[in-house]
Amino acid sequence: MGKSVQKISEHVSLIASKNTWIEGLAIQQLIKTSELNGMQRVAGMPDLHPGRGYPIGAAFFTTNKIYPALVGNDIGCGMSLWQTSAKVAKVNLDKLAKKFEHVELPLDDSWLAVIQSRKTAKNITVNGHDRTLGTIGGGNHFAEFQAIDEIYNQAALDELGLNKKHLQLLVHSGSRGLGQSILVDHIAKYNHDGLCESDLGFNDYMNKHDEAVRFAELNRELIAMRFLEAIRANGECSLDINHNLVSPKNIDGCDGWLHRKGATPSDKGYVVIPGSRGDYSYLVKPILAELNDDNSAMLENINISLFSLAHGAGRKWQRGECHGRLGHKYKREDLYRTALGSRVVCGNKELLYDEAPQAYKKCETVISDMVDAGLIEVVAKLRPILTFKTNGDCSS
Repeated sequence: MGKSVQKISEHVSLIASKNTWIEGLAIQQLIKTSELNGMQRVAGMPDLHPGRGYPIGAAFFTTNKIYPALVGNDIGCGMSLWQTSAKVAKVNLDKLAKKFEHVELPLDDSWLAVIQSRKTAKNITVNGHDRTLGTIGGGNHFAEFQAIDEIYNQAALDELGLNKKHLQLLVHSGSRGLGQSILVDHIAKYNHDGLCESDLGFNDYMNKHDEAVRFAELNRELIAMRFLEAIRANGECSLDINHNLVSPKNIDGCDGWLHRKGATPSDKGYVVIPGSRGDYSYLVKPILAELNDDNSAMLENINISLFSLAHGAGRKWQRGECHGRLGHKYKREDLYRTALGSRVVCGNKELLYDEAPQAYKKCETVISDMVDAGLIEVVAKLRPILTFKTNGDCSS
């Protein structure tokens, strides 16, 4: 099974070695969630950490029922990677950091035609949330310019059309206030009881959920476009993967619903697993398509993991306690530069501390666990150049 695959109970698994620190509360939440009606299997990822009642960094497989609360309020949250036309060798960090004064404000009227055109193309009809399109939001969301630091699989990099000489842009955001409004509306009507496939509200939620996923994808696209505009560069989207959603899935011959809460799909192609703003991110290739019966142990692990991977480094510390832990060691000005030589743009003092690299696990550990479990192959290591969090208000 591999030393990084733990069976906690008959229905609960954890993709993490014994040396990977996982908070006890997160394990408790994982076990508690496995006891929900209709829940068949639960899998925690190496970035597992506690959430508000339900763990983050996990996948949940149900039959005949869905639980919107497991998906949470940020429906469609995910990562997109864009290759820019800008050259890494020509980056001037001082000049680059000054170009993002207005990129967290709502898009101005010059974007209206683009927004409407892209909404139509993606079959997004919802109104009232357009002002949040193209904005990152708070929490752990970010846009980060990166350089390809090390290459482990040149053929895979070529397949994606990525060039080490070019600056990369990684965008992490979701459906903003739209996803929040959908969850609030659902909880008001159904509490946390979930929805059976036969319930009247089932199709209504799924339709809204699917639109929110498309909205989140468009949001990341517009974020990338405005960041590219800010540095006067062109760009091409190499991948875009959601890690907060529920979708139909057949596992071991059983039709059901796979919920992912901070869990990256391993059945959608290449993905980026980001580190903290002061750590490396990793471009990885899920090991899936080329497997056959000769790889039965690996196939078992992929099933155990519910076709999912970690979505990032995973938090060590709860938000709200980071300033207290770090304030006596680091002045605010210290946190605008990282040990890797990258810069941070963030105008929200608490968020600057809450998202400090020290609040997260080392991404290398998370990656190592998934490699050991036979779930991924590392393609390249990405080094942060400049990370944008938010310039102030983080509201939806």
